[in-house]
Amino acid sequence: MPLGLIFVVDSNDRERIEESAEELSKMLQEDELRDAVLLVFANKQDMPNAVGVSDLTDKLSLHNLRSQTWYVQATCATQGTGLYEGLDWLSNELSKR
Repeated sequence: MPLGLIFVVDSNDRERIEESAEELSKMLQEDELRDAVLLVFANKQDMPNAVGVSDLTDKLSLHNLRSQTWYVQATCATQGTGLYEGLDWLSNELSKR
């Protein structure tokens, strides 16, 4: 059965994005998650100092994930923006497997 992993990043907390990248990398090295479909919610995109999706993609080194299917969705959880779009993407990817 295919697995989906949802990883939420506080895009406004620039100091901890590197820590988030390290945690994500550790998680993806776990045997159970090696083939998981990865959805990253780039949360707090409504904040003025939020890191944009493309910069966040670089900072999380997602382009280095050759064997993983991944997607970054800009979100604002308090307003619900982007949540359904991300979950729809994840659902579609998992149904392909």
